Amino acid sequence: MRLILADDSVLLREGLSSLLTDAGHEVVAAVGDAEALVAAVAGQRPDVAVVDVRMPPGHSDEGLRAALEIRERWPRVGVLVLSQYVEKTYAAKLLGGATEGLGYLLKDRVSEVADFLDALERVRAGGTVFDHEVVRQLLARTTHADPVSRLSTRESEVLQHLAQGFVNTAIAERLHVSLSTVEKHVNAIFDKLDLRQDGDYNRRVLAILRYLDG
Repeated sequence: MRLILADDSVLLREGLSSLLTDAGHEVVAAVGDAEALVAAVAGQRPDVAVVDVRMPPGHSDEGLRAALEIRERWPRVGVLVLSQYVEKTYAAKLLGGATEGLGYLLKDRVSEVADFLDALERVRAGGTVFDHEVVRQLLARTTHADPVSRLSTRESEVLQHLAQGFVNTAIAERLHVSLSTVEKHVNAIFDKLDLRQDGDYNRRVLAILRYLDG
């Protein structure tokens, strides 16, 4: 796999580069700011770009804007975001577009090497990978009017797995239930969120967006 790393921390870039090289991947560029990231993707066209949200010069949303530009200009390049924080606005913008080849992990996840490498492979293959903690925080709500209050505990668990990019069969294995049970939960989620069947929309993505809205 050909990769580009973008993070303002030299130590993190070098550490990730060594880890990925040892795992048999090729790091074609490692950069420290958003402008260099976009230029590197334009020149190298990697399989996946690993991007930090906050980078120089402002350390606010430079990585976000670069990632969105990459998604727009080079949709075949996968994007895996690594952040110290759960950025709700960023996640909503990402999910508002095509979700193929997209991931969002907290930086602590890189300490779990096998999971991190698996996430990269899934993003390269066109999957959607959201860290469990990211999903938990994105779906957390306190108001009774929020749609999350309509879901049962099991339905919430199923939706969290959907947001992490797992298909129904994988969810069934992880929750130790039958495939038909998962399908019933998924349909119940769509019904409770008032998401009608429409060939022009991916109801799984709309379900997550409904939670992120507001």
